[in-house]
Amino acid sequence: MTQPAIRLTVNGRIHDVNAAPDTALLYVLRNDLELNGPKYGCGLGECGTCAVLIDGIAARSCVIPISGCVERDILTLEGLGSRDHPDPVQDAFIREQAAQCGYCLNGMIMTTKALLNRTPHPSETEVLEALRYNLCRCGAHIEIMRAAMRAAGRVSEARD
Repeated sequence: MTQPAIRLTVNGRIHDVNAAPDTALLYVLRNDLELNGPKYGCGLGECGTCAVLIDGIAARSCVIPISGCVERDILTLEGLGSRDHPDPVQDAFIREQAAQCGYCLNGMIMTTKALLNRTPHPSETEVLEALRYNLCRCGAHIEIMRAAMRAAGRVSEARD
């Protein structure tokens, strides 16, 4: 017996997905919808590389079953902005060169976006708290912090 399709709204578009209800959202995003912003990191929801926004809140897509995403708005890195018109958070990360290998960037950007959704002008402490569970093995933490603060409007444009 085949399972009925599960309807997901991703980046403003409706998708009918033929997968088991307990399939991790990350696998559907990457394998079925070909959205490669969210990365597979730990598979345990601990590193943040798979982060997406669900109803504006950062969520670890490697541990969320698609059945929990029905009638919810899912936003991936690809849905934030484009190469020609990046989201302000993406732009801040570009300007601050906040990457080395880039593997953690999806999680850092999506977590920063979620923070700014709920706290438009966070303090440095609030940014540190929001990003503390996103892992970066390369050590680009200083640049990532500057990018998050720039996106929050806390870094002077005079530095450019």
